[in-house]
Amino acid sequence: MAFMGDMISPSPLWQNGPSPGAFYNFPGNSHHGPSNHTNQDFRAHSAAPITTTSTVIGIKFDKGCVIAADTLGSYGSLARFRDCPRVLKVNDLILLGSGGDYADYQYLRDIIEQKIIDEQCIGDGLQLKPKSLHCWLTRVLYNKRSKMDPLWSNYVVAGIQDGEPFLGAVDKLGTAYEDAAIATGMGAYMATPLLRDVLDKGPLNEESAKALARKCMEVLYYRDARSFPRYQLGVVTAAGVVVEEPTEIGQNWTLAHMIHMK
Repeated sequence: MAFMGDMISPSPLWQNGPSPGAFYNFPGNSHHGPSNHTNQDFRAHSAAPITTTSTVIGIKFDKGCVIAADTLGSYGSLARFRDCPRVLKVNDLILLGSGGDYADYQYLRDIIEQKIIDEQCIGDGLQLKPKSLHCWLTRVLYNKRSKMDPLWSNYVVAGIQDGEPFLGAVDKLGTAYEDAAIATGMGAYMATPLLRDVLDKGPLNEESAKALARKCMEVLYYRDARSFPRYQLGVVTAAGVVVEEPTEIGQNWTLAHMIHMK
């Protein structure tokens, strides 16, 4: 055999190293000697979220809905990406908020935006409605979950359907529900009591709902280690959808000296 082997069966470049065009056997692998992965299936299902986002707040008021979410994308415990908007205007009737894996949100966002483009190209004057999007998300997420390849994200759908406000949530398993107040992630534990305490006193108007959403985002910033002081707020009414520019939380740490770790 020639020094470097023949063209059909090339020799390894070094001991336990790859032949030209093959793969290296890393320590701990079950294979030994020259690699041979010609029959290996390289498809892999996502086992865990990577770049994650935190809470989405959804509040229904007398003429519409409010959604709020911060703009932080965390890489594990690292506050790595500071500009990850996740409050999306779908059309003039629907507002969408997402929490969880940001890449999975981007994947679904592209599909939804293409659906809206296709709908506009038909030109029949019909628009996707919030209940339809909510139902479609349950089917997509449940389908992915059933294939053991879930989209690691939760969604809050807000909109106007037949003149009435609609607010619904869908999680990564396809579980869905409707409510007047929704909080995902850590907000399900920290913000839900605040939301229900206010809503139990009676229906809100738009300004009260926005003030309540801002208060929840402030509390979450103080108490949730994966939260961020910069957040977006979106409002949907019969007049249309408005997504505000990101705004900063006014921080107040004057009570910090009273907190003692035990």
